[in-house]
Amino acid sequence: MKKSLFFLFLLSQLATAQYHPNWQSLDKRPTPAWFEDAKFGIFIHWGVYSVPAWATKSNADGFGSGYAEWYWQRLFAPNLKIHPEFVEFHKKNYGNRSYQDFVQDFKAELFSPEDWAKIFEQAGAKYVVLTSKHHEGFTMWPSPESWNWNAVDVGPHRDLAGDLSKAVKARNLRMGYYYSLYEWFNPVYKSNVNQYVNERMIPQMKDLVSRYQPDILWTDGEWDHPAKIWRSEEFLAWLFNDSPVKNSIVVNDRWGSDTKSQHGSFMTSEYGHGGTDNKEVQGFVRPWEECRGMGESFGYNRNENLDSYQTGEQLVHQLIDIVARGGNLLLNIGPTADGRIPVIMQQRLHEIGSWLKVNGEAIYGTRKWDKAPKYTKDSQVFFTQKANTLYAINRHWKDEIVIENVSKPSKVSLLGFKGDVKFSYKGNVLRITAPAVTPNTIPCQYAWTYEIK
Repeated sequence: MKKSLFFLFLLSQLATAQYHPNWQSLDKRPTPAWFEDAKFGIFIHWGVYSVPAWATKSNADGFGSGYAEWYWQRLFAPNLKIHPEFVEFHKKNYGNRSYQDFVQDFKAELFSPEDWAKIFEQAGAKYVVLTSKHHEGFTMWPSPESWNWNAVDVGPHRDLAGDLSKAVKARNLRMGYYYSLYEWFNPVYKSNVNQYVNERMIPQMKDLVSRYQPDILWTDGEWDHPAKIWRSEEFLAWLFNDSPVKNSIVVNDRWGSDTKSQHGSFMTSEYGHGGTDNKEVQGFVRPWEECRGMGESFGYNRNENLDSYQTGEQLVHQLIDIVARGGNLLLNIGPTADGRIPVIMQQRLHEIGSWLKVNGEAIYGTRKWDKAPKYTKDSQVFFTQKANTLYAINRHWKDEIVIENVSKPSKVSLLGFKGDVKFSYKGNVLRITAPAVTPNTIPCQYAWTYEIK
């Protein structure tokens, strides 16, 4: 009886674990397993910048000149030779109209959160991250701290963040929010950052979490100041100890100019920049996530044509590459100002979803195979593992697959194919012979997975 009481006492202690407002303590919090199991999420960049919806395509300055969501900032930062193109475009098309006036045309009149959630579910995504506030400071929910600069007071006159959250959760997907710590032209931020943090940033983040109970808080715009100035450790201690989502929520690594790839539930890379290998921090390995758009921009860019977009095959191949290395893919869409997901983006999501319907077993809930050969840009076979099952994912159809350092399998099958798969095994080397398929029996497009029991 005493042992049972002691065991219950230990459980109660674990349930009430307290994290202190310092990285040494916060870094001990394990990343909730759901995140590493999910593998594929949808990023949504949507805001007032979706009205001009324009950026260059050259990315000439190497820092997001192709990002349409940076439109307002580019109008007032023509110091680099590429930036005057934004000023010229604005004067030609909008004259002396201020950026703030664009909110009148951000109406979201065609926004159907239920349709969006259905598209995400059919794409095979397991979580969604919406820009609740980008660097322009406009909030997609009725934030009291953003009076007359939020989606309920002006523009759509609708709680966009809340409506999407309800629809996404109804599909049993995880919902999260992107939140920019800094704001380009907020006068309080520019004159008194401590006042801004205390009176705007912290209250907004707590309101967002308490109001919608998200599973992800994805911060950005952290680079202006170290974490101490942002009071990040204090906020995260509240998030992990006292918030309504303290047990399920995950956060990224963008909490200060000194936190990238050092602190957070998971590390981030962007368009392949920032590293794609897991990093060991405080004695344990953290998950990581790659975020990117289908084109060069996160926000919808009317200046992008078909050749700017990744094909469905390229996106599937990137998903495979990232998951095989132990990461997640957060793939962005940029809706239009009236609330539509552009058809080309819907098409890409449909293609990914069709592939995942056949091959999802090799993606969801898997981990990287520690015995996998080193991957390069020329690698064609990628591996994932789940319990005693190994998956060999082939980005190009091959008549024979040779795998070294693998235990003798009891069975090999091709996911989605009903026939037998022949194989031989000798000296820790497995040779798989591809089955004869026809256009009617090949299980999918773009990549094919052998399940090795």
